[in-house]
Amino acid sequence: MHLRYTAMSKLTHLTVAACLLSAVFAVAAEPPLQIAAFQADITPPLGSPLCYGFVEPVRSVTDPLLAKGVVLLGDGPAVVLCALDWVGVDNATHDAWCEALARAAGTTPNRVAVHTLHQHDAPGCDIATEAQLAEHGLSGAEFHVTFAQQAMVRTAQAVAEAIRKPSTVTHVGHGRGKVEHVASNRRVLGPDGKVKYVRYSATKDENIRAEPEGTIDPEVKLVSFWNDKQPLVVLSYYATHPQSYYGQGDVTYDFVGMARELRAKQLPGVAVVHFNGAAGNVTAGKYNDGSPGNRPALAQRVADGMKSAWDHTERVPVQAADLRWKTTEVALPLRDRLEDETVLVRNLENPKLDVRNRIRAARDLAYARRVKSGYKTPLSCLKLGPVCVLHMPGELFVEYQLAAQKMQEDNLVCMAAYGDLGPGYIGTAIAYTQGGYETGIVSRTSPDVEAVLMAAIRELLKK
Repeated sequence: MHLRYTAMSKLTHLTVAACLLSAVFAVAAEPPLQIAAFQADITPPLGSPLCYGFVEPVRSVTDPLLAKGVVLLGDGPAVVLCALDWVGVDNATHDAWCEALARAAGTTPNRVAVHTLHQHDAPGCDIATEAQLAEHGLSGAEFHVTFAQQAMVRTAQAVAEAIRKPSTVTHVGHGRGKVEHVASNRRVLGPDGKVKYVRYSATKDENIRAEPEGTIDPEVKLVSFWNDKQPLVVLSYYATHPQSYYGQGDVTYDFVGMARELRAKQLPGVAVVHFNGAAGNVTAGKYNDGSPGNRPALAQRVADGMKSAWDHTERVPVQAADLRWKTTEVALPLRDRLEDETVLVRNLENPKLDVRNRIRAARDLAYARRVKSGYKTPLSCLKLGPVCVLHMPGELFVEYQLAAQKMQEDNLVCMAAYGDLGPGYIGTAIAYTQGGYETGIVSRTSPDVEAVLMAAIRELLKK
């Protein structure tokens, strides 16, 4: 009995030891969370259109325009986040960018988020609009087609190259800092609740500049990735139109790009990527009269806010399994003025009309037909530890960003807007009753859009 018991005990101990070793090896075999940063030059050539053809074409290059981003590699398919120094990428062109970067990273397009920073001395493109314009002898009026294709290919190549040498991530950092004297709400309301002034990016009228800041998000949010105590990547998020002065044909990444590059110089060896938040109704107009000297001043204020967020960063350990990616699709309601295409077609076909008005008609027509085809706009949310990053389309009003933050007050909620720019300005329901440039004239979505997007944001942020 004693011998038999001893033999059984040894067998049991060996079995337990084997199980423990198997568990250890299984844990060791799990892939770590990794990150790879990429960058590509997407500067347009001389003579090519800028800002969808609405401003003067390229006459010089003040700053090289960049595509910057990261690939996150966890225990599922890769996630790609990309920010372009362009005014916008619309409709099927946005789809094509997501597909190209997905192929390069070996993932699916619904795990790719492509956004623009919305600088106006930069290209904007939409191949659906180009097709409409080409039918009427205006090919290339909106953007340089060959260059746009090359820029997408170069960025995809940069992604493919970057993922060959990823870095291990052990911690994610999160921080926030206040940006002083940059952002102000563009819509200044009068006593009747209607828009009294539109405070554009460069506001020369000192009486309009003197109006209160209005509704803004004054904070820049930072998400950082670390290998132990070594910082690898910083993603920053701040909501404002990025223009100081523009429209003369001098290509620039403007003051937000300058702030990004200032921080990159202060953090050698760290990739710094910036995303524009929900800035559809936010500009620097209160603090900017369009004087060239204001550009570096605004850049320094944003960079100071970024440094403050960096200095207040808290780090938490993360693993590959902590990375979560959630998506949903929404049908954005079409603005009533776009339901009947008759006027749009007539304006597009009219050779006596100013080219810019014909481009505007083609852009409206391209988006209206996309919506009528049943297209649904994808939205996504990256969750990693205490960080949530929402990826949204259009020139979203800042109220969406503020509402999202209230839904998850215990976490850092960042928002990148200016994804697919096809919808144009996306206001709140009440904004459509107040008039103003964005919702009174050019928005392509109806007031019902608020209910649609708020419900989608709640779903994406749901724990």
